[in-house]
Order: sequence, then C-alpha cells, then structure tokens
Amino acid sequence: MSEIVAVVFDWAGTVVDFGCLAPVRALQAAFAAEGLALSEAQARKDMGKAKRDHVAALIADPDIMRAWLGRYGMSPTGSDVDRLYAALEPLMLQEAARHSTLIPGAAEIADWLQHKGVKIGSSTGYTRAMMAGILPRAASQGYAPSVVVCAGETKVGRPSPLPMWRALSELAAYPVWRTVKVDDAIVGVEEGRAAGAWTVGLAASGNGVGLSLEAWMALSESERAEKTEASGKILRDAGADYAIATIADLKEVLTDIERRIALGERPRP
Repeated sequence: MSEIVAVVFDWAGTVVDFGCLAPVRALQAAFAAEGLALSEAQARKDMGKAKRDHVAALIADPDIMRAWLGRYGMSPTGSDVDRLYAALEPLMLQEAARHSTLIPGAAEIADWLQHKGVKIGSSTGYTRAMMAGILPRAASQGYAPSVVVCAGETKVGRPSPLPMWRALSELAAYPVWRTVKVDDAIVGVEEGRAAGAWTVGLAASGNGVGLSLEAWMALSESERAEKTEASGKILRDAGADYAIATIADLKEVLTDIERRIALGERPRP
C-alpha cells in the first residue's frame, strides 16, 4: 500500500487536451462574436478558473476593457458577463469534446495508482455539462476517476481549496497531507496548496506552453527543455512542490512523495 491515499487531477492540459486548447478556442470564438479580438495570451491568463469567473476576469482586463469601451461606449455590466458566458457554454461543449484525447501516460499512471490502492479523483473549472463529452471518451481510453468535482458544485471555485476538499471528502481520503493535487494551471496549484496537499505542476502539456502534442513534438529537444523550464518556474513560484513536463513523468515524483511522507515530511504550507 502507498503512503499516498489519493491523487486529485485536473482535466484539460493535465490528463486530456495536450496544450489546453479547448477553452482558448471557445473563448476566442465567444469574444469574436462580440466583435472583440481575444489573443491566446489573454485567454490563457486566468486559465483554470470556473469559466464564468474566467469570462469576468477577462472583461476586467484593462486592454479588453478599453476595446469594450471603444466598441460599446460604456463599461460592461454583469448582464454582459452573463451573455458572454451563455454564448461560451455551447462552444465549450463542442471544443471540450473535440479535444478529449488522453495525454500520453495518463491511462498508465491511473492503472499504476489503482494497483497501489491509491484513490483517484478530479476537480476542474469546467461545468458538469462541459464534461459530458469528455467523461465517456476518457473512460473508453482507460481513464475514469472515481470522483469528478466540476465548476459550480462548491460555493467558491478554484483557487480556493473547496473543490479539492470536496473531492477528498467524496473519496473518503484523509489526512490531506497524504494526498496530491496534479494540475497544469496556477489556480489548480494554488487550490492544492490551500487544501494542504502536495502539489505537482505539469509544465509542458498544459496552459504554460499551450502547444498541441504535434506542435510540441515538432520542437527540438533544446526548445522543449527551454519551454518546460520557463513554464515550470511559473508553477513552482505559484507554490508547486514539483514541476514536471507531463503526466507521463509523474511516477517518479509520486514515489518521492511517498518516501518523504514515510520520513515524516509534510507539504509546505
């Protein structure tokens, strides 16, 4: 049996959708329908938040606010956020289902954890409806966590610890210092750290680099190393105990966490 009782994974950029492309494409389309050009960098700035919170954060961005004022002649209101989010939902369903291929190594890590008796849960900034197209496709590829906590299912979303705590509660997994959060986004790392878990940031497969698997593999080894290091530093600065390239590299890190728990170490506060 493992010293780790549970691992809670994010979804896009962590176990599916190499490059975390689905939300970027959906957000850009939703803003384009309002006559506003949204850059990929802008779309990725608050990645990992519940999608309505993400829309609200984008509208509050100074550059987007100026573009909005230039187009509409008045500041956006809560009803504007609601309208944009309503337009985003069907786009997210479409894009999330389209980008539901497992990231290489995800099924193997899940199988390894299950054989060790480690419980597997997940939390995400996607709503339950947005996950509808992903869950069966992921299961058919060999990944089906026991618990899925979605945006809107806790009073406050990420980066608060509530989604992580809800997942652990439903898994009956405790103490928290024997659990691990794995995420590619800053808010997911912050969620895990606030919950009191060990945190592992995925630097190459998710929001930090933002390339499809094909584009990533087309880079030279030195280019991949440079991008992984830059993205990993951001995740470590956000509080990640570890930063690795992708979920395929997770086994070594989890083995080290097991060792540290056995020695009496705890995640940093």
